[in-house]
This record gives sequence, structure tokens and C-alpha cells, in this order.
Amino acid sequence: MFLKWADLISLSILIFNTYTNEHPTITSTKIKIMNKRIGLWVLPIAILLFFSCTNNATHKFYLVHGHTAKTVELNTIQDLKKDLSKVSDFHIELISETEPLPTDGTIFLLGTPNSNTIISELANQSKLNLSTTNPGPRGGVWNHVTLENNKKAIVLAGSDVQGFQYAVYDYAKEILGIDPLEYWTEKLPDTTITVDVFAFKNKTIAPPKVPTLCYFENDVDELANYRGKLLEYDWESYTEMINSLVRLRYNAIQLFDMLGRPEFFLRPEYKKLSPDYKIDINYIEKMIDYAQSKGMKVAIDFALGYQIHPMSTDKATCWKDYKEDWLTAWRYYLEETPLEKTDIFILRPRHQVWDWEYKSSCEEDKIEVFNQVYEAFGKLVDEYKPNADKVLVCYSDGMQMWNDGFRPPKDWIVLWSDHGFGDFEYLPNTTENYNFGTYMHAGFWLNHTVHNPYPKKVETIMKDMFTTYSADKFCLVNGQNFRPFIFNIEAYAEVANNPETFLASTFFTTWTERYFSEMNAKHAIASMKLLSKAQKGRIGYVQHLWEIREAISYLSDTPIERPGKTPTPSEYRRVENDYEHVAYTSKFIHKALAEAKKGLVMTKTSQNFYYDYIYLPTLLYADLIIFERSLHQMAMLKKQTEDTGNTIFLKEAFQMLPQVKAQLKTVYTNRMNGDKNPKWANWYNPAIRRPNNGFPDFKMLEAVEKNINNQLN
Repeated sequence: MFLKWADLISLSILIFNTYTNEHPTITSTKIKIMNKRIGLWVLPIAILLFFSCTNNATHKFYLVHGHTAKTVELNTIQDLKKDLSKVSDFHIELISETEPLPTDGTIFLLGTPNSNTIISELANQSKLNLSTTNPGPRGGVWNHVTLENNKKAIVLAGSDVQGFQYAVYDYAKEILGIDPLEYWTEKLPDTTITVDVFAFKNKTIAPPKVPTLCYFENDVDELANYRGKLLEYDWESYTEMINSLVRLRYNAIQLFDMLGRPEFFLRPEYKKLSPDYKIDINYIEKMIDYAQSKGMKVAIDFALGYQIHPMSTDKATCWKDYKEDWLTAWRYYLEETPLEKTDIFILRPRHQVWDWEYKSSCEEDKIEVFNQVYEAFGKLVDEYKPNADKVLVCYSDGMQMWNDGFRPPKDWIVLWSDHGFGDFEYLPNTTENYNFGTYMHAGFWLNHTVHNPYPKKVETIMKDMFTTYSADKFCLVNGQNFRPFIFNIEAYAEVANNPETFLASTFFTTWTERYFSEMNAKHAIASMKLLSKAQKGRIGYVQHLWEIREAISYLSDTPIERPGKTPTPSEYRRVENDYEHVAYTSKFIHKALAEAKKGLVMTKTSQNFYYDYIYLPTLLYADLIIFERSLHQMAMLKKQTEDTGNTIFLKEAFQMLPQVKAQLKTVYTNRMNGDKNPKWANWYNPAIRRPNNGFPDFKMLEAVEKNINNQLN
């Protein structure tokens, strides 16, 4: 039990009252004098009691680690020390098993049978049901045990290091009240409640269903840019992302953007944003080292376009002529760069510089090309890292290639890809006894700004992939810029851990009630479900940005210019195609916003997080839809003038411009105001967002105004 200051003062008063009751000869005058002086002696007694209790044997935690504990174990134990310090004032000390066990305090025995001989001996004495095979890799236990001196101790242990990590992090979450996403949510443990560290039943933590759960670091612009240094994580954000992922049971991370993707130094939008962009090789290595020190394997897609060692595009379109150049580039990665530390080797059967379909410039059959590529690259991996995992990600056309006969060597794990929003556009016509897994999106580039909360999809789709295709050997989760997508990111972690117990309804309730009151949680759930319903099909915030460009293009009679691509002509039919689904979206996004407002009004605790995660996304989405629908009204009026020759309709469109400008101003104002939590200031700034599909600005409306005005005059 943790003795707090209020308890100490109460105890001092109790001592005083007890003393006066036992000495009735004390006069009332003396009592008055003593009452006046109570402030002089209660505080010293409280201080003495505080130090006495702090130094008392029962107010210490000893974290006992194995003599051979590796870096990952020791880092995990340091995390437990930090977690305990958040909920107690006890003295916490790390000691090695080689030191005599203390006879005082509370003892935590930490590690694995291989690293901690005390844990191994307890297992041998049948006091602990644990071995390297029971419960098995990534499994662990919580146990009360009685030591030889009859002292009780707590065992948090694993069959292996990762199992030990889950034992510790689950304990921190469930017993100490530590939020695994604390950095992002700012939910702190409740220190008003006394924590009993022994308040648990012995239990076994089963190994997760999916042995490798890998987070894909992709499309991270906002996370990289919001603090000012463009296109590079600040160290705090990167490490805190890793820390949260480990606590959620992700045991691998795929680095991608931070290796210098081609867009960052070739696309005009990025060159304008950061003209002197250059990756820091030492920083990349530092990132890799940190991830591995926290128990995560590092996965790398060995594409050939990274700034770390870029290949020219012309060589990437003809395997038969430039095979040696491809192999030489891969060898360079493995010999001259931090990518030599790769644990999991990933490759897509696509263009090896740009992420689009491979179209041979020398009349090759792409299936035959990649049959050869995967064999050659696989041999190279075996030469440098013979025990490493090799993963084929069948993204986009890769799935059709598989169904048409593309086959890598059998030692490649095959990942089947969703279409971006949790569903599958294609399904495999066979698995041919390959080790199968999935590549899923917690967020997608078409909804990059605002999440689509869909735990029901996570439940039904993943369970079907596990049972129908045995696609449970690996799961790669694309979390985009992480922070907006933590809800789905955690849902994928839960279903990959135990699909039998994962239910979307339960997940919704448990997740929201972790942060909000029961009533607030109901409004949050209702809002998130409506937000998801508003994003029917492959539609999201960024998709609407493209539709807005189509409307502005038509209203200004100018083509849509895109770097490196043929201009898209201005056509009314493009705008007309958007009317129906935007009206549908409008209906549900405003319902989502209304539900979010109800919860916001009654929110008392975690108010910032409710506003930032539940209310703000619906507000930003609603702002954009209001603006888009006004553009659609103008487009209809313009088309009526074109059809009838009557300019009255065009005049009406012209008269809408002040309203439309005000709506665009609202879009900018609410994005720039952003979150209530000042930590995330500048996150939604349009100037530093990922530039996919552009962003409307007032110059575009000026072009519309000028064009309509010219037609009227």
C-alpha cells in the first residue's frame, strides 16, 4: 500500500487525539494551547513518518534482472521502473540476480528462463509453469511465488524476450494503469487510487496468433514536418512512436520514408518545400539501432530509388539489360549503408524506383522478370543474412500477377494486400502452401488527414483471412502519419494477438472508455461510426481534395496541372460524377459532427483528447464537404448557362463567390487552429501536409471569379 501525505497528517492527528483521550487530566486550557501548536508538531511528525515509511523495508521495489539479460530486456525493465514511479513514491532499485535477494521490500523477478537463473530454478521446482517452449515464443506469465525465505515475490517473465516484454507491458497497462499510447493521448495513470502491485491472479500470456506484426512507416509528412525540420522525424516523435508500438505488440517496423523516398528529392512540390533535402545516414542508423534496442526487428523494402543510393529510372525498367546494376545496388545497400542491419527483407513486384506498375522498356514479360528477380535477390539475402525473413508484398497489380502465375521461391512469405480501406479487391486463387500473411491499412493516402475508424472490418476481414487462407504468418500495417490512426492501429494489433477474443463492439467500448466517461464514450463511438459511414468505398478527405480540383478546373476552364503527368482537362462530367457520393458523405459527416459535439459539451476529463481525436477530425471533414458542395452548386449553375444560354444562372454562381471564399477561409482557420493540445500545433497546416491531390487556395477562387466575370461581360 502507498502511504500518501494526507494519510500521514491524518495519522498525526489520530496520535494527538489518542494521547489526549488517554490523559484526561490535561486541562482545556492545555488542550487549547496544544491545538494552537498542532501546526508546529504535526508537520514534523508527518515528515518523520514520511521518511520512515520511504526508507521502511516495505516501501521499496526491487527489480531483479538476469545476469545475462540483453539490452532489450534491460530497456524493458527500465520502462517498468518508469511506470512504477508514475504511480508510487517508493524507492525503486534494479539489482542483478547475482546479488543476494533483499529480505525487505517488494521483489519483481524479471526475464526469461535463459536470462534469469532464479526464474529457471522456480520453473524447475514447478513453482512456475514456464519454459522456452511453454507458453512458447512471444508468450509469458504473471505469477505470485514464495521464495525460500517465505517472502512473496512477483514474477513477470516470458518464454523469450518478446514474451517477457508483453508480460511487463500488459502488467503496466492492466495493473498500473499505464496507457500504451500515453504520449499521443496524454492520458496519465490515476494517482488518486492506491495501487496494489499484487492485485492479480496468476496467468499465462499466450503467444500472439500472428508471429510478426510489422508497422509500416509510410506517408509520414505531418509527423516529420510539424515541429519545423522538414522531412525528418524529430527524435522524440520517432522514439515515442516505437515505444507505443512495442507496448501494442508490434515487433517489427518497416522504414521507408526516412530512407529518402524519390518524391522528396525529385517531385517539384517537395523540392519547393525543401530545396536542399538530404538524408542523414548517421541518423538513419541511429533510428535503426533504437528500434532494435526496443525489441523490434527492422524491415526494409529494398526498392532502388532511395536517396541513400538512388538508381536512375531508365535502368529500373529493363531487368534483362541492367540485372547486374540492380544486384550491385543491392550489394551497396548491404555493404555500405545502415541497411546492412536489416532483419526482414521486403520487395514488391513493381517498378523498383517509383511505386507503380512495372512496364518493361525492353519487351519483357513482367511475371517472368519477377520470378527471376525474387530468386536472384533471395540468394543475395541468403549470402548476407541467411536467417533473415524475406517478404513479398503483393501490392496493387502484384496480386493479379500472383493469380496469373507469379511465384517467388518457397522461402518467401507472401503478403496479400487490401485496397487501402481494410477490404480486398482481389483474393488469392491459391496459396500453394506458401507462408501467407496480409498487408493492411490503418490509414490510406486517400484519407490521409482524417481517419476512417473501422474495427468491424478489422474483425471480419482479418478473421476470414486467417481461417480461409491461413494468412496469419505475418501482418504489415500501414499507419500513415501514425497519430490520427492510432485507433485502427491498435485494432489490428488486437486481432493479430487473439482473433478469437477480438470483437469490434467490445473494442469500441474498451478503447473509448479508457479515455472518456461512459456517456462521452457513447457519443464518441456514435460519431466514429458515422465518420466511417461517411467514407463509403475508397473515399476519404484527400479524395475530396481531388474532386475539389475537378470542380475548380471546370469553373475556371483550366486543366489540372500535375508535375510529370499529362494535364487533366476541365470537364463537367468529372464534377457531375461526384455529386451523389458527396451528398451521401455530407449527410453522415454532419451527423458525426453533431454526435461529437454532444460529447464535447459534457466532457470534463481528457477534454483536449476528446476535442483533438473525436471532434476535430469530423469538423475538418465537414468544413471541406461544405466547401465542395458549394462548388458543386456553382458548377450546376454554370452548366445550366451553357445548356440554355441564359446568363442568369451564371450570375447566381458569381454571387455565391463571397460565401465560397468564407467557407474556404473556415477550412484554413480550423486547420490552423488545430488541436487543443499545444504539442500538436502546426500539424494540420496545409503548407506542410503531404501534397497528394494538392490543396485549394484563394488564387484558385480568384481564377474562378475572373473566368465567370469574363463570361458575363
